[in-house]
Amino acid sequence: MTKPKILQEGNSYTFRSYFELPNDTDEVLAEFGYRFERQRLQLPKTTRQIDRLVELQQQLEETIPFVSLNSEAAKREILIAPVLTRVAVMCRRLLRIEYPLKVSEQLQGNLDYFMQSDQGLIVVEAKRDDLTRGFTQLAVELIALAMLEELPEVLYGAVTIGEVWVFGKLERSSGIIVRDIGSYSLPDDLVELVRILVGILE
Repeated sequence: MTKPKILQEGNSYTFRSYFELPNDTDEVLAEFGYRFERQRLQLPKTTRQIDRLVELQQQLEETIPFVSLNSEAAKREILIAPVLTRVAVMCRRLLRIEYPLKVSEQLQGNLDYFMQSDQGLIVVEAKRDDLTRGFTQLAVELIALAMLEELPEVLYGAVTIGEVWVFGKLERSSGIIVRDIGSYSLPDDLVELVRILVGILE
């Protein structure tokens, strides 16, 4: 029995639309010809000295008890932006925020955070909660980027609710998107998280 298609022909969808769909991640990605897997990812990690992470960790630990983190905007401002701006400075790369992207009527919208280097790129999707649906949205954003020319064979992304970050990887040639079964938490895993983000861009 063939399943009915999730996406209706002629309809317009934004990246946010995929967060709101009730369907499982594998069903949504199959609409674009991608296979979905969950496994432990061997993520790139930089080995170089990272400056000012101790200060950033202190800043997060001092700030978190005194800020209400009930909204996506609060999490982005307090937890996510400080980490990504540190990575941008370290890698000397432009951090694009609310980056508009339109590939087709079914693949369009804004990427919360986007950084690109000659070696790699990272997309970060910020959510108030619900990492599962957030990952579906992230995966569709990676599919849209994979349709652009002159990008690496492997694209990386992360979905985060501020305190928790989960990575994903798209392999263009095999048509597979993998969600890491591990996760990273702030502030405890800050150093490892930054090493990964820098490693992807190096």
